[in-house]
Amino acid sequence: MNIYQISVFLENKAGKLAEVTKLLADSNVDIRAISIAETAEYGLARLIVDDAPKASSILLQHGDMISMTPVWAVEVPDRPGGLYELLTALAEAHVNVEYMYSLFTHREGCAYMVMRIADEPKFLSTLGDRGIKLMTMEELGLK
Repeated sequence: MNIYQISVFLENKAGKLAEVTKLLADSNVDIRAISIAETAEYGLARLIVDDAPKASSILLQHGDMISMTPVWAVEVPDRPGGLYELLTALAEAHVNVEYMYSLFTHREGCAYMVMRIADEPKFLSTLGDRGIKLMTMEELGLK
């Protein structure tokens, strides 16, 4: 099952990211992961939050330009080589990772990576063949 990422397009200016995080904090929305990309004119904040519908509504009401994208959360052993094993399995299956970042959450020796994948059927098949666990929204405490 996919989880949902909120992408927020921000003017590349001091304080804009702080403004977004304050809006979410004031509304009791917990950020579980964040990735920032930037150009000279704008930035893109990719967020995984505990309540994506609520966060989207708040950001839209504030006038922010956002999009929601389905992404995958994959369990990775939290030890040296854990990520390498996942990425090697995907490379051997010729599955391209469009982008990836980590969740703040770590449990019982496992870390979690958020991934956007081009060929989802091949991705899912590869994970199943290798016994790699996909995380659900419920397991991650997301709405």
